[in-house]
Amino acid sequence: MRQRTIKKSVELVGIGLHKGVPVKMRLEPAGADEGIVFYRRDRNVYIPLSPQNVIDTKMATVIGDGGVSISTIEHLMSAVYSYGIDNLLIVLDNDEVPIMDGSAIAYCMLLDEAGIKELPAPKRALRIKEEVEVKDGAKYVRLSPAQGFILDFTIDFSHPVIGYEQMRFEFGIQEYLEQIAKARTFGFLHEVQYLRSIGLAKGGSLENAIVLDEKRVLNPEGLRYKDEFVRHKILDAIGDLSLLGMPVMGEYRAFAGSHHLNHLLTKALLARPEAFEVVEAQAQELQGWVVGAAYAK
Repeated sequence: MRQRTIKKSVELVGIGLHKGVPVKMRLEPAGADEGIVFYRRDRNVYIPLSPQNVIDTKMATVIGDGGVSISTIEHLMSAVYSYGIDNLLIVLDNDEVPIMDGSAIAYCMLLDEAGIKELPAPKRALRIKEEVEVKDGAKYVRLSPAQGFILDFTIDFSHPVIGYEQMRFEFGIQEYLEQIAKARTFGFLHEVQYLRSIGLAKGGSLENAIVLDEKRVLNPEGLRYKDEFVRHKILDAIGDLSLLGMPVMGEYRAFAGSHHLNHLLTKALLARPEAFEVVEAQAQELQGWVVGAAYAK
């Protein structure tokens, strides 16, 4: 398999979740081995996608360098990773990726518009050789050896709409588009009210998130999937794992995982060189992305 970028530049404008201001985002093709790089055009600062550049994980995955940051990258990166794109320049004129509808589907549509271009360089993958786990009380996230790329996520909320949800997802781009990409981020009304009181979530609305009060979903259209909450957690996990910079060959399993635990997991993995190996990706090992190449073209 060969590395990928996009065929042409594409852009969109949306609202930032926390500041509530318009943000213009443009995706531009990049050359082989350049990786995924964010560029703050308003500050003239480049920030490569890397676990080392993560500066905050409380409400979203935030990367930064020298006092310049970019927030809420996980939904965009979930789509970019799922399309098997290795090299890309992401240009922004503010400090947040546009939230769009709170899922990844708008970014998938943007990538469909851009198209996929293969580059004359071998694609690399990260094969998990030994289990790596991060725990926080009963919560945990784990990577272990497996064929392909599998995500198994469990959540358990004391809320009548959510409760216990579990999903095992064997990655493929078409499956991602049908089962994961449309799942929206979610939050609770009392949390939204608190975040706004401290100057955050100014762009949050029923148009870009599932909002729940103590008993029900407040969005008039309801849920897109009966278990949309755990599906969005899988969407987030894919985006957070994208910071490893290449497709993962292994199984990710989580109970009550979070951006913070996912970040600690990527750091824990990279700190144990014996737990993984970087290999030239073979088509038979990355079937999900092989199908994705045909779909995205």
